[in-house]
Amino acid sequence: QVQLEESGGGLVQPGGSLRLSCSVFGRASGTAALGWFRQASGKEREFLAAKMWSGDYTYYADSVTGRFVISGDSAKNTVYLHMTSLKPEDTAIYYCARSRAFSESALRRATGYDSWGQGTQVTVSS
Repeated sequence: QVQLEESGGGLVQPGGSLRLSCSVFGRASGTAALGWFRQASGKEREFLAAKMWSGDYTYYADSVTGRFVISGDSAKNTVYLHMTSLKPEDTAIYYCARSRAFSESALRRATGYDSWGQGTQVTVSS
C-alpha cells in the first residue's frame, strides 16, 4: 500500500513563495502520476498540477499556471510544488495524491486519484 506525506506548508506574506514536498512510501507500483490539490474552507477540492511518475509530462490548472511549478526527484520518491507570487486566496490545505490513470482528463479530477496524503496548511496573510 502506498503512503503519501506532505510537508513545507506554513504562513507566508502575499507575494511570497513556498515549496511543498510530497514523499511517497510503500508499494508505489502502478503509480502513473502524482498530483497536487488544495481545499479552502467551505470550498471543493481543487486540482492544481500533476506530473507523470515516469517522464516529464505535467499539467496545470489555469488558476496557477505561471505561478506554481510541479517537479519530481525520482531518486528520493518525492514530488514538489514550487509556489510563487502567493495571494491570500491561495490559503488552503494542500494535498498530494497518487493516480493510476494516464489520461489528462482523469488527472484533473480528484476522482482520478486513489491515495491521498494528510494535507499541509498554507496560509497567505500579512
